[in-house]
Amino acid sequence: MIHSVLSQTYGNFELILADASKTNRVEKVVKEYEDKRIMYRRLKQNTGISANTNQALMYATGDYAGLLDHDDVLSPDALYEMAFRIEESEKENVQLLLLYSDEDKCDSSQEHYFEVNRKPEFNLDLILSNNYICHFMVMKRQLMQELAFRTVCDGAQDYDIVLRSVNMMLGKDRQRNTKKELPIAHIPKVLYHWRCHEKSTAENPASKQYAYDAGKRAVEDFLRARGWKGTVAHLRHLGFYRVNYQPDLLLNRPDVAVVGGKLIDKEKKVAGGIYTLEGDSLYKGLHKEYSGYMHRASLQQEADMVDVRCMKVSREAEAILEGMIGLPYLPHPGTGRFDWQDCLNENVDYQDLSSRFCEKIRERGWRIVWDPTMTEKIDR
Repeated sequence: MIHSVLSQTYGNFELILADASKTNRVEKVVKEYEDKRIMYRRLKQNTGISANTNQALMYATGDYAGLLDHDDVLSPDALYEMAFRIEESEKENVQLLLLYSDEDKCDSSQEHYFEVNRKPEFNLDLILSNNYICHFMVMKRQLMQELAFRTVCDGAQDYDIVLRSVNMMLGKDRQRNTKKELPIAHIPKVLYHWRCHEKSTAENPASKQYAYDAGKRAVEDFLRARGWKGTVAHLRHLGFYRVNYQPDLLLNRPDVAVVGGKLIDKEKKVAGGIYTLEGDSLYKGLHKEYSGYMHRASLQQEADMVDVRCMKVSREAEAILEGMIGLPYLPHPGTGRFDWQDCLNENVDYQDLSSRFCEKIRERGWRIVWDPTMTEKIDR
């Protein structure tokens, strides 16, 4: 880990090492490096990862702070990529508060790399389903110090501080009915290698059940902070969650105007439901019960576009759709969703209508959320 930091192509950093171990083994290793950028601090007692990290943060003086586990490694250009993005944003008068990169895993010898995690741009509902941001994460140092890590979330302390920073960025106006762009940047490059061994969470998720329970608490606290009424449930894959809003997502979230679902064909495979701006169908061809890459096909997430054949909309969005189809918006008597079979004729280009409708929703600053548990069977 130390070697990977000292090998950075960007050299303006400080490496703060807080040692709460029982032996002097770590101290001996640190003394092998004669570099003034390394700050070693021996802690009097081990008070847990959050409290220990907070002590280390007290010594930080840089504009930004990044988190690195003792047994993981950074790619040589990790700090450069972060610094470059920060400077580029400042040229546009944007001060980034949070940055994150893609990551992968490797074995202890760093000979085999696997499970590359290619992450999306910031996605509010996805981060409530899973800490996909994870590593490498860099935050404005003052913000990290002010928020601090909470002992109650030990094991998911990084997830918790991300959620609390997002809540802060969203602001105190819980009734805000428009989507707010946040000063968060994603760098689509693998800058962090998560080294695995049999007791690590990366290799054996069940080894740290307490961490996933702490993650659940972090999401619950976020909901309370936003005033959104709902419960949080573990999914079958550890570390992944579902927010069950009470009584309905649209009633809880003034920032959301449309909730879309999953289209299922006769072969029980995904035929559509969530699309990119270019109209490409995400998760198409995947069996309806499969979770897909990084389990994202089973997670609530913000979407650019969903399908009119499986969606519920707010009152404001109903009026927009009525204006487009020239007919009254009718909810299905059983599901409450848009009754597309009664409102649309067979000659309608569903993809085109979905694209134009969702574009109007985005233009008004509303969020579109995809919920994989909402399904609709179609003939083809």
